[in-house]
Amino acid sequence: MSSIFCPGNTAVITGGASGIGFALAKKCVSHGMQVLLVDWDVDSLAAAKESLGSDSLTVRMDVGRQEDWSTLKSKILDAFGGRINLLALNAGVGVRTSFDGPASDPGLFRKVIDTNLFGVVNGISALLPLIKDMSHSSDSRTSIVITGSKQGITNPPGNPAYNASKAAVKSVAEQLSFDLQSEKNIAVHLLVPGWTWTPLAGASSGGEKPDSAWSPAQVVDFLEEKVRHGSFWVLCPDNDVTEDMDKKRMLWGANDAVKGRAPLSRWRDEFKDEYASWMARDL
Repeated sequence: MSSIFCPGNTAVITGGASGIGFALAKKCVSHGMQVLLVDWDVDSLAAAKESLGSDSLTVRMDVGRQEDWSTLKSKILDAFGGRINLLALNAGVGVRTSFDGPASDPGLFRKVIDTNLFGVVNGISALLPLIKDMSHSSDSRTSIVITGSKQGITNPPGNPAYNASKAAVKSVAEQLSFDLQSEKNIAVHLLVPGWTWTPLAGASSGGEKPDSAWSPAQVVDFLEEKVRHGSFWVLCPDNDVTEDMDKKRMLWGANDAVKGRAPLSRWRDEFKDEYASWMARDL
């Protein structure tokens, strides 16, 4: 399968001024692509623009606001003639939520859902028509990369809004892939990073990257290979968690419903020994 990452192609990346989004932008520019970065942080956008140079454009917007996408669509039409070869719906926030105390404020839940989920839904609604038009009028290919999270699959306790938003993103990506299966020039990929040293994970503190974490560049290299092979699932390991470990964790979680176990059994004391035995088995 031919690569999306080639000279003359275009990329639109939300959450593109830092972390995985910025690493993806650097990858695109290194391949001679034109890049449009979308982010809310003015300073990060300016720094990203300075770093990437003349092959990059920036737009400051709130991905959770549907009306902001009309402005972005106009920018894409003006700058790229409506052509999008890579659409990365990557913007996200990790605001801590709970069901008790200040973190139980429904406004915090809404902030997370608006950015993480509707940032994807709004992007698909606004830009998929452009992508389809391009696909039908030429042989140009488009990859739609949607950033999920392992927390949206295994659902660890501690941050219900974030987990719920990423579980919904996974469902949206799956549905989109199914609905576009007849579109031979459009592919959908669900990027599920492992532990990655991004601002959401603490990199903004200026500390040194932990040995167990991947860098954003490693995630993007892994993504590039999976996109080249047309894989929907881009389940990234890290330097501590292997792909085999991830598969076992996901299967264990799915079996809570199948076996009638209490939800989130992996983290319950009464299942501690059974879970340890499961992780020690070969798949």
